[in-house]
Amino acid sequence: VQLQASGGGLVQAGESLSLSCLASGNAFSINAIGWYRQAPGKQRELVAVINDSGGSNLADSVKGRFAISRDSSMNTVHLQMNSLKPEDTAVYYCNALISRLGTRRYYWGQGTLVTVSS
Repeated sequence: VQLQASGGGLVQAGESLSLSCLASGNAFSINAIGWYRQAPGKQRELVAVINDSGGSNLADSVKGRFAISRDSSMNTVHLQMNSLKPEDTAVYYCNALISRLGTRRYYWGQGTLVTVSS
């Protein structure tokens, strides 16, 4: 299973950006999928996650500004980021808990850089 992230870039504070992550492979199902981020010199942190029932959880720092959604038929998750702040600058990583062939494990996608200028 591979996770392919896209959508990062450079924006100014207050602007919006959308990230997408596509899960591809054979014979798998997604239990939960979401985004982590890691800013320079900081630990990786959870941003948002959505499970296979549609329930979601967002970090307090992004509540009210970010929204996560999932297109189950396309195995894709989207992160809509509004009112971006300079402190949102980080490498964003897609992460998924996936069941496949009787096992369940986490997968990581490559990071995509989001830079918010003040």
